[in-house]
Amino acid sequence: MSAQADSMGLRAVDGVLLDVDDTLVDTRGAFEHALAQVARAYLPDLPDTRLGEVLAAWRADVSGHYRRYTRGEIGYVEQRRERANELHEAFGGPVLDEAAFRAWDEVFEQGFAAGWTAHPDASGAIDALTGAGLAVGALTNAAVGYQTQKMTATGLGHVPVLVGMDTLGVGKPAPQVFLEGCRRLGTDPGRTVYVGDELDIDALAAVQAGLVGVWLDRPGGRRHVIGDEEIEGAVQAGVRVIGSLGQLVGLVRTV
Repeated sequence: MSAQADSMGLRAVDGVLLDVDDTLVDTRGAFEHALAQVARAYLPDLPDTRLGEVLAAWRADVSGHYRRYTRGEIGYVEQRRERANELHEAFGGPVLDEAAFRAWDEVFEQGFAAGWTAHPDASGAIDALTGAGLAVGALTNAAVGYQTQKMTATGLGHVPVLVGMDTLGVGKPAPQVFLEGCRRLGTDPGRTVYVGDELDIDALAAVQAGLVGVWLDRPGGRRHVIGDEEIEGAVQAGVRVIGSLGQLVGLVRTV
């Protein structure tokens, strides 16, 4: 660690790993943009007043298809197709076979990429962390190449995407994913902060892997209801909580 970092009181932390989606990049907003395109093409009778329901259903993924993907149980395309068909079943869209899904996914991806933006607090937080002499990288539950493209498109391409689903074949909350992120960042897990928007698979899983786990609980950003008891249990286990990335450097100074 640099002398500058020592002078700022950051001796206990050498590096920070950051989640990408809904931590650095406003993926919720990008989903909203993508699903509006899907609704126009595939749910023409759905009133615009229900688009918020469509977004909420997609993000909640109540059947856990994406988490099955991150456990290595199904493929990426399969989980996306299952989610698309469940969405259509809930909101009156047609059943998508493989060919129809490919067309659907093209509509979705075009809208999704067009909606990618960085959260307003992302760039400043990264600059503050690197300026303090900390190593900074990204760790994600999507493919490295895809997330690198997303980071570049949102002006965050200077942050390397170190670990993704295609690195080890599994994703968070598996502890080896966090440990591989630390290895590639060049930091000891106990001196590495991990920040993500999911309480369980991000912050708590990081703590269980031996890192300093930080839950980024943005106002209005939760995918599903999280009870006070679950939050309190995570805090008791060592999870730190912040409401914006602007609070991250201040928190790191206290670790």
